[in-house]
Amino acid sequence: MNPFKKVMLIALLTAIGSAAFAQAQFSVGLKGGLNFANLDVKSISNTYDNRTGYHAGAFALVKFTKIGIQPEVIFSQQGSTVKVNGDDIQSNFSYVNIPIMVKLYTVAGINLQVGPQFGFLTNDPVVVNDNEEIEGAVKKSDISLGLGVGWDLPFGLSIDGRYNLGLQNVSDNSAFDIKNQVFQVSVGFKLIKLGGK
Repeated sequence: MNPFKKVMLIALLTAIGSAAFAQAQFSVGLKGGLNFANLDVKSISNTYDNRTGYHAGAFALVKFTKIGIQPEVIFSQQGSTVKVNGDDIQSNFSYVNIPIMVKLYTVAGINLQVGPQFGFLTNDPVVVNDNEEIEGAVKKSDISLGLGVGWDLPFGLSIDGRYNLGLQNVSDNSAFDIKNQVFQVSVGFKLIKLGGK
């Protein structure tokens, strides 16, 4: 390609990129809500019950006309409870999760969400009968797939429902196959909003 064509191509791509970002909206905000967490344990037949906890953190959103990209940093309480041979066992896991969600906007701010989530374990006590505490049975990282639906309301408010499906075995013991499952209901608020309409 001759130099003139290279310059024209670069100018054209720059113009397209500038026009796209001129239409983009950038926002930063806070979000939080409830977790309904459980563990998918395929190697043990006991019934695991939900652990109700909370999640809270921050997000950034780059929104084009119909597509948005929303990375987040979220503290999340996860785990489960189960009764084994008369003992109550509570898995009280805490993670710092980093989901990177792609949002497809439909009508009136309603959006569909999908993306990977990378989790980093911060606390992993397993409590037996409310007193005996065991630690170190869980891997320090996790990978999930986030699937959800949201609604961006006026005045910077947003409501989300999301299901995080664990893709990685989090047990340090290869004899067990344990994956996180978390349903989240969130409320968010945009603190800063720049660009766009």
